Amino acid sequence: MQLVNIGFGNLVAADRVVAIVSPESAPIKRLVSEARDEGRLIDATYGRRTRAVLITDVGYVILAAVQPETVAQRMKGSEAREV
Repeated sequence: MQLVNIGFGNLVAADRVVAIVSPESAPIKRLVSEARDEGRLIDATYGRRTRAVLITDVGYVILAAVQPETVAQRMKGSEAREV
């Protein structure tokens, strides 16, 4: 299993992530709101501004305070850790 740093020492299983998107659009805001209501939201921003939304294959939505491009680079680069 590969783990990817999404900021502040938080790690996500890279093989579970389906999409990494920006939180600006209305459909993504709606997706985040629905996930919060259903208890499927993981907020890893530590109170900072949400810059990336990670969507997993099991329906969880993860908020990160780093840019989507940064997470993508970490997923394909050397920052992914094999466990």
